[in-house]
Amino acid sequence: MQATGIGYTFPPAGERRPVLFDVDLTLARGEFVILTGPSGAGKTTLITLIGALRSVQTGSLRVLGRELTGLSAPEQRQIRRQVGFIFQEHNLFDALTVFETLSLASQLYDVPLGRAETRSRIEELLGALGIADHLNAKPRELSTGQKQRVAIARALINDPPLILADEPTASLDREVTGTVVGLLRHRAEHQRATILLVTHDHQLFDAADRVVTMIDGRIAQI
Repeated sequence: MQATGIGYTFPPAGERRPVLFDVDLTLARGEFVILTGPSGAGKTTLITLIGALRSVQTGSLRVLGRELTGLSAPEQRQIRRQVGFIFQEHNLFDALTVFETLSLASQLYDVPLGRAETRSRIEELLGALGIADHLNAKPRELSTGQKQRVAIARALINDPPLILADEPTASLDREVTGTVVGLLRHRAEHQRATILLVTHDHQLFDAADRVVTMIDGRIAQI
């Protein structure tokens, strides 16, 4: 991933408020990078641009070998299919069980998985996250931390080459946080996934290859 001279004004129309100013950032394949900084620094805006959830306004942004500037909506969707997103909002469907949620996500896999392999992947991920016994639970039956772990499993189910996480451990205790960071570290080291994780938790910094600080819409430290 390479961002060069990225600027963004929110909202794009109306009373305009610049939130990103000439941002340059490069992430290597297999690199685990933490993005930190005060609230309002532009961290979430930047990762939503990288994940093709917003359209690039100014500058150049290359993600997974594609230039995102000027992409059509269908082309942006193709990029998003290759990205694992973890946000603070779990965004789980109330009517779906954990198994159904992860099965639905697995259908985005480039090569469709068989039923047995899908179930095996789901059970392995839920076991690693300590919620294997909640396979048939619906969101209303889960705690906040359990919902977050389901959202993390959903992001990882298809082995995405790029993982974008916005405060993914904010609702988790220290032990589970260590498990999640360990899973992400393993993805970076063994699957060469690129990981950009937004956090204020300084105790996570040692797990990263690099810590990048944003202040007032600019990269302040790399």
